[in-house]
Amino acid sequence: MSRISWLFFVSIIASVSVIAAQQAAPQGAVPPPGVPRPDETWKLPDRNVMNANTVTIITAPVGGATAIFGSDMARVLDNGELRVLPVIGKGPVRNVVDILYLKAIDMGMVAADVPEFYKLQYKTPDIASQLRYIAKLYNNELHVIAPQSVKSIFDLEGKRIVAQTDVGYYSAKVIFSRLGMHVTYDYWTDDARSIQKIIDGEADAYITSTGKIFGLARAIKNEDRKLHLVPIPYDKRLQDMYLPTTLSAEEYPNLLSQGEIIETVATSVLLVSFNWPENSERYRRTAKFIDTFFSKISDFHKPPRHPKWIESSINIKVPGWQQFKAASDWVVEHIDQEKATAESFERFLAQKNMTNISADDKAALLRLYQEWRKTHPSGR
Repeated sequence: MSRISWLFFVSIIASVSVIAAQQAAPQGAVPPPGVPRPDETWKLPDRNVMNANTVTIITAPVGGATAIFGSDMARVLDNGELRVLPVIGKGPVRNVVDILYLKAIDMGMVAADVPEFYKLQYKTPDIASQLRYIAKLYNNELHVIAPQSVKSIFDLEGKRIVAQTDVGYYSAKVIFSRLGMHVTYDYWTDDARSIQKIIDGEADAYITSTGKIFGLARAIKNEDRKLHLVPIPYDKRLQDMYLPTTLSAEEYPNLLSQGEIIETVATSVLLVSFNWPENSERYRRTAKFIDTFFSKISDFHKPPRHPKWIESSINIKVPGWQQFKAASDWVVEHIDQEKATAESFERFLAQKNMTNISADDKAALLRLYQEWRKTHPSGR
């Protein structure tokens, strides 16, 4: 590294503690840049600019993780230049139709196994070819609630299954088909009534694909312990589509014995867009959203955001799906570059015998180093 570069970093190191202290200092009641002061006259936005910078995301009914994820994105990503407008939808199955056909919808949340459901139920061989996923958001765990006599999912051969279309039917259809099992379905009864049907003996199992902890399942009184959660082993016929996971008595003390943990499977919930042409306005708007979303992905891992954000990934490869081009391009440009920059930074610290600096000073110095590298890509 040249003498000029070294002098630059000497000045940075000398100011790291000062910068960190300034960043930690309270800023009072002054609004951030771009936010008008309370004593100013606020102006209505320009309609054309507002429409050009707003994206709509269709989620699912209020109460589940999907709707909360949409709300989280609106809160974190709205910055004056981008507005995220969550729209309450039906759920993973019918969100596909809304993404494909509704002019007002830019993207939505769809489970990774939904295209296979479309192949089975709609006889549409490759619905995913018209769609592109942007990122994985979280996992939906499969919950099977049945009487104690049902020891495994394989005991449901020939039985009556209650599973709402957008809540569990799509996953149940795919899984039972893959396992070569024959069951009968009721996909029109609402969730609360579905549980009652199990209690009354009108159905043999209730199935839902949803993020744990599922409030309705945990709220089942079940004092007589007639119902429980049924294990789903990680059968090889499921392994290319689903992930292995567990449900525990700590999560569902009313449906599992103390200390009990059972196997189940999970499907990824994806943020999905139509496959917009690259030269279109919708592509540009989606790409702008991606740049903001991906740049702030770490912000979603902090409280008070939904704890399942920790399962999100912007660079995961999802079987049977293609990633939106602007998303994959962003990953190549930024993830690889960030890794190279971090490695270069560690080498710099080692060369200057500065590996023992405090974590706070190291983080502050890394931020300055990253900014410097933007204008000095060769390191000179």
